[in-house]
Amino acid sequence: MKKIVNYFKDSYLELTQKVSWPSWDELQNSAIVVSVASLIIALIVFVMDFIFGIQHIRFGEFIWKGLLGFLYGA
Repeated sequence: MKKIVNYFKDSYLELTQKVSWPSWDELQNSAIVVSVASLIIALIVFVMDFIFGIQHIRFGEFIWKGLLGFLYGA
């Protein structure tokens, strides 16, 4: 039991005294960077899905199935 109590005491001391927590401005900047990067990656995946999803069925006629439709032949 003593080991468990020491573990929680050490964990508390480490979280309160040894960890350097980011400021509110740093958190906001990081959130903006993550949001922009996520949007860019989502746009890249959408463009890839759109390009690979175009299927030619007849002369001059195309159908869009999306990437999963292209991969699984649905």
